[in-house]
Amino acid sequence: MTEATAEAPAAGRPRGTGAVLRDLLRRPRSAFGLIVIVLMVGAAVFAPWIMPYDPNDQMFDGLSLEGAPLPPSGQFWLGTDLLGRDLFSRLILGAQTSLIIGVLANGIAVVVGATVGITAGYFGGWIGGILMRFTDLMMAFPALLLAIVLAAIFKPSLLIVAMVIAMVNWVQMARVIYTETRSLAQREFIEVQRAMGSSTLRILGRHILPHLVYSIIVFGTLGISTTVLLEATLSYLGVGVQPPTPSWGNIIFENQTYFANAPWLVFFPGLAIVLLALAFNLLGDALRDTLDPRLKGRH
Repeated sequence: MTEATAEAPAAGRPRGTGAVLRDLLRRPRSAFGLIVIVLMVGAAVFAPWIMPYDPNDQMFDGLSLEGAPLPPSGQFWLGTDLLGRDLFSRLILGAQTSLIIGVLANGIAVVVGATVGITAGYFGGWIGGILMRFTDLMMAFPALLLAIVLAAIFKPSLLIVAMVIAMVNWVQMARVIYTETRSLAQREFIEVQRAMGSSTLRILGRHILPHLVYSIIVFGTLGISTTVLLEATLSYLGVGVQPPTPSWGNIIFENQTYFANAPWLVFFPGLAIVLLALAFNLLGDALRDTLDPRLKGRH
């Protein structure tokens, strides 16, 4: 049997980036998601040039004569908070925090989850059993409760919060990749590669991992929305990003007592959280259908 006959069957001709992007832009929901993500990423990257004020500057004219936050106006586009700081500037800097933690935490979760899933799915036996039982154990704990406990143990910072979120979010990726790898490992072309004496690294790198790329991309994109929401929740509960570093979650936490008299202090950061999470969900759903239609309806 020749090397060519032992190659993995094609999973569909790979689509170029341009073709995928055009397909995403033709879909109204994914186009909306892309626009929101591009705007928020642009705002975060160019924050120093976009912010009209220092986000931590407690301005003398940022409060009313009674010491109350100011509503949205021509001077302060989204109003001011309870300390007289410009809310628009704080939201832009908060976008940096949410995106950095979201991408970093989700990236770590994807790497850990994919590694565990591939290892358990390919080797099986006692190795797969131990890894999957540990995964099941982690999934049994409420993610938010576990994240709160871990965040309370370690001193909160951007890196620690990202690590904590990654530690509770990798299990979903591991379970998905394990199922796909287990199925692939039992296929005939993998058995042929083993019979031909191919090394484990060659089989994993050339014949299994390429079939998992679509799943990793799709579920990795969808996972960013989860990390953004979890970061906002932890910051709101006071165990996430600590002031004075602005985060959408701690902005809501700091200003929640003014909800009745100054609803913009809660509405605008809440809207930002919802829009970013929704955008990544819409993009992930569209990527799932565009990159590999076999994944449709499985998330």
